[in-house]
Amino acid sequence: MSLMDALPTPRLRWEGWHPNVVLVSLSLIMLAAFWFFDVVSMAPNRIVLGTGYGALEAFGWPGALLATLLLSFIGILACQPTHRHYRALLAAVIVIMALMPVGLMASSYLLIDPEMPQARLGLGTAYWVVLFVLLLCLVELRLRLNLTRIWPTLLLCGVAVVWWLCAAFGLETLALVQEFKARDQQFLSAVAQHIKLVGIAVSVSIVLGLALAMLMRRYARLQKGAFAVLNFLQTIPSLALFGLLLAPLAWLAATVPFLGQLGVSGIGTTPALIALIAYSLLPIVRNTYTALEQVSPETLEAAKGMGMRAGQRFWQVRLPLALPVLLEGVRITTVQAIGLTAVAALIGAGGLGTFIFQGLGQAAMDMVLLGALPILMLALVVDAGLGALAEALRPGGTT
Repeated sequence: MSLMDALPTPRLRWEGWHPNVVLVSLSLIMLAAFWFFDVVSMAPNRIVLGTGYGALEAFGWPGALLATLLLSFIGILACQPTHRHYRALLAAVIVIMALMPVGLMASSYLLIDPEMPQARLGLGTAYWVVLFVLLLCLVELRLRLNLTRIWPTLLLCGVAVVWWLCAAFGLETLALVQEFKARDQQFLSAVAQHIKLVGIAVSVSIVLGLALAMLMRRYARLQKGAFAVLNFLQTIPSLALFGLLLAPLAWLAATVPFLGQLGVSGIGTTPALIALIAYSLLPIVRNTYTALEQVSPETLEAAKGMGMRAGQRFWQVRLPLALPVLLEGVRITTVQAIGLTAVAALIGAGGLGTFIFQGLGQAAMDMVLLGALPILMLALVVDAGLGALAEALRPGGTT
């Protein structure tokens, strides 16, 4: 044996070091965006384009240093992650998101002259990048901590409450807040109309989808033709479908006075609902049919052996076991309908899409955000809520 073989092998300091590459990378992306892109912009009024400002100008040295430390904290903890570190990272992500409007308040104080009442503070590229990457961190932490979908949603709702309080009492100069205050009643009416359209379309789609799926199970020949028609409807662009419905509905309203009295016309709510229902049927029918077919024949045979009639087997055995998969179809349909309803504003159906298209026409991006952000929040809440309910109803799921 040589002398080198007899010497103990030195242990590398980083042996056993297993960083979370995703979180470390996301932390570096946030730091790079924070320092190299504009954090906020300031415009003297609604018409003039804003001037971008970096981290030092927007927050000053103390604020920029604090933000850098908080963003670095995520990467540091992710270098040697444990379950305890993941919980600390989750708390850090939520705290950073809750403090982001406080940074805007500081920027408003530093950048906006009190003698300029029309001045507006806008969100810069760095702000949006950091917010988006923090949401990606939240997704990664949810998977690492094995949390159900409802917990991140509840945490984000808490962050939204903090943002709302800051917007109501300390962010009067924020362009998005000014757009809301200028048309608050119109905004609330648009939210109600958007939810109404989605609710009616999804409810009708569920009833029609259940009926069609049960008919397809009873009559096998119907399956191929029904899926072909539903798939064809999905290939038609939404604007094209609205256009195709305009002339027939206008003719019906003119030919049948009773339909005109009910409010049927070529524009407005009627074509929007027909289009939304047409787009919503495929995921409902597909998931319902698949869910009902996947129920174990042995389970149904055991129920039959217990003396259950066909109707009892369907309502007490088959449908409850198929419900989690069926709810996934409802989730997909509802999220899809929330987004498609925005396009319905082009045919006079109202909803939050009104602000999106008005903002695009006026080149006012803050008005676009006033319509787009609530749509995004509605979709996230519905997706998390229905997803958590499906997980809870699944055998062995989290209650």
